[in-house]
Amino acid sequence: MRSEGARFSLVIPAYNEEERIGEVLRAYLAAADEVIVVANGCTDATVEIVEEFSKRCRNLSLLVFRERLGKGGAVVEGLRRASGEVVGFVDSDLSVPPEELRRLVGVLVEEGWDCVIGSRRAPGAVVQIRQPLLRRLSSRGFNALVRLLFGLKFRDTQCGAKVFKREALEDVLPSITSRGYEFDVELLWKLSRRGCRIREVGIRWRHSGKSKFRLLYGPEMVLSLLRIRLLGG
Repeated sequence: MRSEGARFSLVIPAYNEEERIGEVLRAYLAAADEVIVVANGCTDATVEIVEEFSKRCRNLSLLVFRERLGKGGAVVEGLRRASGEVVGFVDSDLSVPPEELRRLVGVLVEEGWDCVIGSRRAPGAVVQIRQPLLRRLSSRGFNALVRLLFGLKFRDTQCGAKVFKREALEDVLPSITSRGYEFDVELLWKLSRRGCRIREVGIRWRHSGKSKFRLLYGPEMVLSLLRIRLLGG
C-alpha cells in the first residue's frame, strides 16, 4: 500500500498467536509494503505458520526471539529493522481493521504529521465491541496518571495502532527502556519532548476477548512509568 509514494512498513508483535496469526496476516498483508512479524518468545506454532506465509508473500518477514522481550521490546526490534519511510505497529488481535490503519497512514502523509495514533476516545471513534467495565475503568485511571506524570494530553495512549515518519523515530528508539505495555507512553513522551507533531485520530475499534493484556500487569506498568519519569529519559 502506498500513499503519495511513501513506503509503509508495519510491525506486528506476536506471542503464541497460532490460533489467529493466519487471519491477522491475511488482513494486514495488503495494508503495507513491508510486514514484519516479531515472534516474541513463542512456544506454539506461530513461527511455523508465519514461515509458511512468507514463502508466498514477498513483503512478509519474520524476526524470531526465543526469549520473551515484552510487547514494547518486540515492537522496538521490529521498528529498528523496518525499511519504509513510514513505519508503524498494530496489535495482533485484529482489534483495528486494516482500512483504519491505512487511514492513519494517509493522515500522516497528507497532513504532514510526525506521528499519528489511533484512539478509542477521540472524536470520530467507533467502538464496535466495548471492553469489560473493569478494563474501561482501569484504562481511564491509567490515562489520568499518564497526564499527571508526563503532561501528555492524549485521550488514549494505549490503542494498538500507531504510525510514524521514520526520521521522527531514529533519535528516539535507542533511548527507549520500556519493554512492557507502558512502552507506548514512553515513546509518545520522548517524541513530544523532541518537538514532534503528533495527532490523535478516532478510529473504528473492537475489543478482542483473546487479548494478551491482563489487569494484573497494572502495578508493574505504574512502577515502570514512575521509573521513566524520575530518570527523565
